[in-house]
Amino acid sequence: MEEGLVEVYTGDAKGKTTAALGLAMRAVGRGLKVIMIQFLKGDESGEHLFVSQYHPFEIVQVNKGNCFKQSNRELRRVVAETMARAKEVVMGGEYDVVILDEIFIASSKELLDVEDILDLIEKKPSSVELVLTGRNAPAEVVKKADLVTEMLMIKHPFTQGVGQRLGIEL
Repeated sequence: MEEGLVEVYTGDAKGKTTAALGLAMRAVGRGLKVIMIQFLKGDESGEHLFVSQYHPFEIVQVNKGNCFKQSNRELRRVVAETMARAKEVVMGGEYDVVILDEIFIASSKELLDVEDILDLIEKKPSSVELVLTGRNAPAEVVKKADLVTEMLMIKHPFTQGVGQRLGIEL
């Protein structure tokens, strides 16, 4: 890739990870090497099942437990390990597109310093497209990013009591 940019997908609505996955599919289709590193996610999701069956790109999730049931102490350790892996991958030069999924949840829960995210943006090789997702993207990151998309919830079935559906939200 000639010049990798920094993309942010944030907001309160559904679609942040989905947008990043769509970008991953497009990149793989054009012969780029992609990895998604997930910070704070629940149990196994549809994207994990797809990737394990078809192997179009790699998904790394350091945390094997359900992050919604873990203490901040446990999560702090997991987030630190995940960020160390993310830095290694971004700087390693093996991947064209690096997606750090739900990184902003980690920062909004104060499990990850915003300065660490800014440092990664600053030091990333110019050939790497860096995609950051999650609610509550810090203003400093939004300012540094090349592309920012905010998902705005107008209407969602959750508000009507419809739970997560396999293949759609999970």
